Amino acid sequence: QVRLFESGGGSVQAGGSLTLSCAASYTRTYSQYYMGWFRLAPGKDREGVASIDPDGTVKYADSVKGRVTISRDNAKRSLSLQMNSLNADDTAKYFCAAAVSRGSRDLLDPGAFHYWGQGTQVTVSS
Repeated sequence: QVRLFESGGGSVQAGGSLTLSCAASYTRTYSQYYMGWFRLAPGKDREGVASIDPDGTVKYADSVKGRVTISRDNAKRSLSLQMNSLNADDTAKYFCAAAVSRGSRDLLDPGAFHYWGQGTQVTVSS
């Protein structure tokens, strides 16, 4: 089964930028996966940030729309999340996730995804 490994997290001042990366291994069908980024902040539920279909269709949470860009490189089996204009509300652990099929759930719903990475911490200081 696919394994996912996130990187790129860190500490940044408000207004700054970060790019998160996710590498997928143990799969030869990465291009067929639905991919997503989620985040978990203390005291909050896991929240969908962005998703991207196999055909490149993207979806963003309202809270990040206009500030983040999700992209995928199927040849490299990688997923990225470019985040700009970060604020304290973006502080969370960010997870990469993969789904083998679209299903009936919204692609910002964590329940739609089957495989998860271990996460990478993003801390934004004001």
